[in-house]
Amino acid sequence: MHAVVVTVTVGDVEAAEKRLREEIVPRVSQLPGAVAGYWARSGGDGLSMVVFDSEDAARAAADQVPEMASGPVTLQSVEVREVVASF
Repeated sequence: MHAVVVTVTVGDVEAAEKRLREEIVPRVSQLPGAVAGYWARSGGDGLSMVVFDSEDAARAAADQVPEMASGPVTLQSVEVREVVASF
């Protein structure tokens, strides 16, 4: 398994969380190979980790992140990482 790890700066928290719940999570959950997704925030910093069943699926999803991370957030980084353990 591989994960797409994204960090953002959140401008408008309320607008960002509304867009996340109504648009981003439903869209990401339908991506091919998506297994699980987690979005977290601390103040104005946001982090997400979405796990995919293959590296190819994760890389394809990572390519879509810049278009999804707009509006009330500013994209800081996108990484594809191998998942080496879980529980």
